[in-house]
Amino acid sequence: MDQAPARPASGQPHHVIIVGGGAGGLELAAKLGRKHGPRHVTLVDSRPIHIWKPSLHEAAAGTLDIYQEGLSYLMLANLCGFTFALGAVQGVDRERRTVNVAEVRDAVGEVVLPERELPYDTLVLALGSESNFFNTPGAAEYAVTLDSTENAEAFRLTMLKAMVQVDQAKVNDPSAELNVVIVGGGATGVELAVELREAGGIVAAYGLPNFRADRDLVITLVEGAPRILSALPEKISNAALKRLTELGIRVETNCRVAEVTPDSIKTADGREFAAGLCMWAAGIQGLPLMKTLDLPLNRIGQLIVNGQLESPDPNILALGDCCAVPMGEDGRTVPARAQAAHQEASYLMDKLTARIRNTDEPTKPYVYHDHGSLVSLGQDAGVGSLMGKLAGRGLFVSGTLARLMYMSLHLMHHHAVLGIWRTGTLALARLLLRRTHPRVKLH
Repeated sequence: MDQAPARPASGQPHHVIIVGGGAGGLELAAKLGRKHGPRHVTLVDSRPIHIWKPSLHEAAAGTLDIYQEGLSYLMLANLCGFTFALGAVQGVDRERRTVNVAEVRDAVGEVVLPERELPYDTLVLALGSESNFFNTPGAAEYAVTLDSTENAEAFRLTMLKAMVQVDQAKVNDPSAELNVVIVGGGATGVELAVELREAGGIVAAYGLPNFRADRDLVITLVEGAPRILSALPEKISNAALKRLTELGIRVETNCRVAEVTPDSIKTADGREFAAGLCMWAAGIQGLPLMKTLDLPLNRIGQLIVNGQLESPDPNILALGDCCAVPMGEDGRTVPARAQAAHQEASYLMDKLTARIRNTDEPTKPYVYHDHGSLVSLGQDAGVGSLMGKLAGRGLFVSGTLARLMYMSLHLMHHHAVLGIWRTGTLALARLLLRRTHPRVKLH
């Protein structure tokens, strides 16, 4: 990894292509674009709008409208000074240093943008990750994930349909109920369980006279580890478990899923849970594109990089969930969290600026700083710890304060991309819209 990166031809601008417009990739494109302009920076993404991925559980429950929350990449490119290329990356030619972007078709199949080949001097992979089914039989066929806005929207519509069906069935069958199983007791699974419970009650109040969420919506959270939120301090785990229990959500720990069927999940110890809907939130893996690069990957398909976020190919860097960044001398890697992607984007800003200006790159490696973790437990509650490992412990926060701090994380991301005034205007506009819109999306 100590090979020097290739330089562009004399007089040509150093061109950086960033693949993936998630939290880290978009923030890096915005910062570089504002500083160096569109000749130097291109962002490639398969979707036309940006959604902050940690909020997808709200989209799945219907408490957030992805079409109102989404930010147009073309708008952001114009505001921040980078170039945007729409399309899925389907290959990288490392020898020629080009990225192959697939054609884009409209809803009726007509080609809007042709297949393209984009040259780069430095390629930054910020592809994120996808759900890992761990080869569980039936999971890929019958479980839903929160890997994309399309997944979240499909789950929301299926959930609405199922609630209406149960409401109608209650007329002749008082025992009818909707069973939802969430596999994975990490932050996504816990937040989704609470959000579904609250959204279910709101939807019922909007016109389902026979449906009562506390009685007819049965939510089961299944976790293979001894406790939920196992990556976080035990105090946070216990507080979250108490909140879930108060809401009537069943939590099953030490419970490994052995099979997913069309209407149930089966566990390794012989139990079976009815599942009209199954949401899989139990781990991540690298995207298939990573396997085509002929670069070293770890066991879950993440690109292995060094402390400078460099792959063995010096012209390919990476950040976020798609890569494994070393942390310490014991073989651990930086956790897949939004705060890590944010920090890595800031680190690469200086590195790429040096390449664009043809000056010496900083040699100091990236160091992950754990600023703590916050978990949303509904519209008025949350739980978390601040300051991470400071003095060996974090500052525990809960309730409304934790929820408000959790909401501020989304605003901080917008601030990094849009700046303070546009972020403030956007926050005010969304607050006013909530006064005239239903609390959940009903269409």
